[in-house]
Amino acid sequence: MATGGYLPERIMTNAELASMVDTTDEWIQTRTGIKKRHIAAENETTADMAEQAARNAIAAADIDVNSIDFIILATSTPDLIYPSTACLLQNRLGIHNGCAAFDIQAVCSGFVYALSIADKYIKSGSAKRALIIGADTNSKILDWTDRSTCVVFGDGAGAVILQANDEPGIYSTHLHADGAYADLLQVPSGVSNRKGEPFIKMRGNEVFKIAVKTLSDIVKETLDANGLTKNDIDWLVPHQANIRIIAATAKKLELSMDKVVLTVAEHGNTSAGSIPLALDSAVRAGDIKRGQTLLLEAFGGGFTWGSALIKY
Repeated sequence: MATGGYLPERIMTNAELASMVDTTDEWIQTRTGIKKRHIAAENETTADMAEQAARNAIAAADIDVNSIDFIILATSTPDLIYPSTACLLQNRLGIHNGCAAFDIQAVCSGFVYALSIADKYIKSGSAKRALIIGADTNSKILDWTDRSTCVVFGDGAGAVILQANDEPGIYSTHLHADGAYADLLQVPSGVSNRKGEPFIKMRGNEVFKIAVKTLSDIVKETLDANGLTKNDIDWLVPHQANIRIIAATAKKLELSMDKVVLTVAEHGNTSAGSIPLALDSAVRAGDIKRGQTLLLEAFGGGFTWGSALIKY
């Protein structure tokens, strides 16, 4: 597995946000743990960010791009209704071998969903080398007068190269969803229904409570499925949504925060880009090393949630 990431050049600090809405740096950091977020330029798209993250992962893997035979891109903010952003990315990378390329939408759980699908394709023999990307330009769907959302989200993309190997890499993945909670976190406007505003709406306190329980449950589910305990995990790589959710999950698991990858302070909630960005950051910092066991977990609108147990 090789990783890559990309964050837009523009940085928006908490101080800048405090000049736009009724908030302070202290309030934002206390409630979310976020110090800053990256915001895509006006003409910068999800495909632009995905391309940079993908090229960084391809360079890290040191492979010929045309050896990639499967592309899946997780996003809630595609460039176009169609073609898919994955197809746009495929062309930009110069991959013209006819491999499958498509988007999936599972919001903040999107990367774990995409990783699970790619894993199944590789294990079935349908693919040998996959490019998996999580990318979102959340700033395009933010109401910058809504304090409950504009302080939380940022833009970014992360990517991994996954390939067939004799040794196990992904031990298991676990995916879930429950649409009964759709109204707690949503963008209430779309293509066939344009009745609502095209901005993220979130009932934060209710999302928090469900997220903590759900993430704790899926971590236990993953460990039980593999006959492991929390002591067997070298790193927890969580969705970087909110430091309180991450800390509460770690506390319920009696897991030291020293074993948790944290990047939320530096780029906020980048939705599908969150986990691959955190993974790439820890790999490039030398914290995550070959042979270590990683537990990835995410929770997002839908609600969707998922996990992956990986030997890096």
